[in-house]
Amino acid sequence: MKTPGMLFDRLSAAASQQWTLYTGHAFVEQMADGTLPEAAFRHYLVQDYLFLVHFARAYALAIYKGTSLQDMRAAHGGLKAILDVEMDLHVSLCAQWGLTPEALESTPEARATLAYTRFVLETGLRGDLLDLHVALAPCVIGYAEIAAGLAARPGALDENNPYRVWIGEYAGRDYQDVAAAARQTLDDLAARSLTENRFPHIVKIFRQATRLEADFWQMGLTLAD
Repeated sequence: MKTPGMLFDRLSAAASQQWTLYTGHAFVEQMADGTLPEAAFRHYLVQDYLFLVHFARAYALAIYKGTSLQDMRAAHGGLKAILDVEMDLHVSLCAQWGLTPEALESTPEARATLAYTRFVLETGLRGDLLDLHVALAPCVIGYAEIAAGLAARPGALDENNPYRVWIGEYAGRDYQDVAAAARQTLDDLAARSLTENRFPHIVKIFRQATRLEADFWQMGLTLAD
């Protein structure tokens, strides 16, 4: 019997401990009140650029993994959004922090970047489209949830908070729509291929991806390489 909708809510509930550590990480909390060290944010921005490069590859893999033209077109839309919109926005944000395209391209990947991006790609290579999108979900949907929560806090979007642009971008309608579409994609894929017997398997993927996302915040906070 197929599972009901709202798969993302089921996954985040099943991984509540990992989800709380990720969404409530000190890096996030310090962005909200503007106390995050600027060096930590710059380090994060560079690694997030490298991260996005591999996420584009993950959406390209989703095109290959699609079992219908609809699947392939949806994945192509995600790929175009990263390459044509999100990457340009990210480079623009980096420029505001004194980070040139040359600096972004020449910086080695940190271990936390390697760990999460390769986990996503490996999960997609060995599994199906649902496995891949579950591995992507903590980032795609998590950033929307985190930013929306931060934006609701008093002072988070004030002019004196240097992280207001990041918060506003991910809390904005355009990105919230991206996250909503990702939720719907999970439900559509689950309706086709998820059984209750398979659910523990995708919970395992989601938990690991969420742990790796928390590690990514920690990498930024500690300037780890």
